[in-house]
Amino acid sequence: MKFILFCFLLFSSIGIDAQMLTSVYFMHNSSELNDESKKKLDSLAELKTNLTFRVFGNCDLSGSTEYNKVLSENRANTVSEYLKKKIGNNIKLESTSGLGEEKQINDNSTEELRGKNRRVDLFIEQEFDRGQEISQMKVKEIFSLPNLNFIGNRHIWLPNGNESLNQLFRIMKDNPTLEIELQGHICCDYENFDGKDIDLGTFNLSWTRANSIKEFLQNQGIDSGRIKAIGLGHLNPLIYPERTENDRIKNRRVEVVLLKK
Repeated sequence: MKFILFCFLLFSSIGIDAQMLTSVYFMHNSSELNDESKKKLDSLAELKTNLTFRVFGNCDLSGSTEYNKVLSENRANTVSEYLKKKIGNNIKLESTSGLGEEKQINDNSTEELRGKNRRVDLFIEQEFDRGQEISQMKVKEIFSLPNLNFIGNRHIWLPNGNESLNQLFRIMKDNPTLEIELQGHICCDYENFDGKDIDLGTFNLSWTRANSIKEFLQNQGIDSGRIKAIGLGHLNPLIYPERTENDRIKNRRVEVVLLKK
């Protein structure tokens, strides 16, 4: 079984630390890469095989919503095509999306701040073998559990996630000093920070998903002091916008952060 380690950008207004691969920036009304952006992308050519990139284009608030959507898509496509030429078969593009003006990271009050919104953000995924030494993992590194997804509006995971959970248990058992953080996520609800857990009647669905995995590990004999559970609500969708049920399923997930080896 393989695990997927990944760095990600978390758009958060509540002070959660962000981790990401990189961002590249664009001039006003442009989707052309400048020299600095090309150097950043060129450095990715040093990365090895079995990589998956997620590429998200963004705009400032200049122009209409429709225009910004197209411009952000053009920026994302420019970066994707450049990566393909540089890294070729070493990469897979899981998604290339234009978010328009929806992911502002500041108030656009100055040209410098607007420039930070004219960007493309890159997430990266890397396959990780359980056979690889734990010593090679880095503290604060984030990985997903393949196929560990949840029923909509519930903290009950789908049956095909059981193998990943058993794999996580074995890793925790075999490495008794390992400490982790479980980060729960939801799909679809972007009006509210978190969703309603229809089984419990509470509005903390992302946390109840993370906590359900914590309880699973506890029931298998893992000390609860080695496991932290938090809910990140809708802040970090893998796929946005969600167009299909499969997209929504992928966003209903729990990810793992290595806190201590």
